[in-house]
Amino acid sequence: MAVLKLGTRGSPLALTQANMVADALFAAHGVACEIHVIKTTGDRVQDRALAEIGGKALWTKELDRALLGGEIDIAVHSMKDVETIRPETIVIAAMLERADVRDRLVGADSLAAIREGGVVGSSSPRRRAQVLRARPDLSVVLFRGNVDTRLAKLAAGEADATLLAAAGLIRLGRDDVGTPVALDEMLPAPAQGAVGVECRADDAMTCGLLGAIDHTATSRAVRCERALLAALEATCHSPVAALATIDDDTVTLRAELFSEDGAEHVAADASGPDGEALARDLARALLDRAPPAVRAGFGG
Repeated sequence: MAVLKLGTRGSPLALTQANMVADALFAAHGVACEIHVIKTTGDRVQDRALAEIGGKALWTKELDRALLGGEIDIAVHSMKDVETIRPETIVIAAMLERADVRDRLVGADSLAAIREGGVVGSSSPRRRAQVLRARPDLSVVLFRGNVDTRLAKLAAGEADATLLAAAGLIRLGRDDVGTPVALDEMLPAPAQGAVGVECRADDAMTCGLLGAIDHTATSRAVRCERALLAALEATCHSPVAALATIDDDTVTLRAELFSEDGAEHVAADASGPDGEALARDLARALLDRAPPAVRAGFGG
């Protein structure tokens, strides 16, 4: 069987995740992968928030171009970085089993332990709103870059604390970094902790190969969370947190929407057998109840 050309970003975490996919494909089929590192705009521009310079497409457009141009056969992504609406010519064909969905706080044992008037580094509208909701006295400054870049900024004193995804730290062998934040305190970003693999929609052979490494419960949960984003018409500016869990045939979806400054928010949860229908219904319920400052972040 021919070698599959696997496209990925070049950060240490992206390469780790690419190798996880390559290992899974080899274990399932004996198929080898040739890893192609593709530099994305999101990697090159580090001094501005993603929402200011084009949103999540900055992580995917170069990989999309390489995939559709035949330079690569599959593309590996952190699912929380993948735009909600994808080209019809590309399909999310597999997701690996999800890792720890929580955030980890680095630099302090808890949000309450950060000094009064302290500084938290983050580029995430969700994390910013959640931090300010819990601690309105804090300020949030832009932190972008890979894990080591952000930890270096923290060590240099640019902030008192920062937040990182637990899944990324675990995959990098950095289990000792940071303190997990309870889900009741900070619900994660939709699709946090999930690794997805895309291929061309008309490439039936590759779709079939990827189907064998798809973790069904992860796919079902993440597709539910992405359906919520679509129904909310959320953008990169939208402070939204969500988590779907699967128990037998039942999907339970929890979600929270925030105003930009975290001062106002709305939360809800629901359960049912059809995750995507559930997500659409929950989105309507949240928006119906949301105060104007929250609604301003959604609907396009």
